[in-house]
Amino acid sequence: MSTANELRQLKPEELQGRAAELKQQLFGMKSKHSTGVLDSTAELGATRRQIARVLTVKRELALGLTRQAREPAAPAARAEKAEKPARKAEKPARKAEKAAKKE
Repeated sequence: MSTANELRQLKPEELQGRAAELKQQLFGMKSKHSTGVLDSTAELGATRRQIARVLTVKRELALGLTRQAREPAAPAARAEKAEKPARKAEKPARKAEKAAKKE
């Protein structure tokens, strides 16, 4: 399986060839699926996504668009996730407070 970044390094002719190859592979998988021979039906969806990925990159090249890599998540977002277990630890204390108020 190729990632979009790997596909962006290919030439448009290579992308066209890759798309044609994947379409033939998908056709074969569909015929196997109809006869009950296909081992994993998840491969059908994965192949369709690969075709879409190749065609998307090809279209980006045709339009002259450039994509930039995503930046990793900010450290602040990770710190917020670390606070959640602390909030869970507070739950028993809050329940005890509520029980004390009822009495």
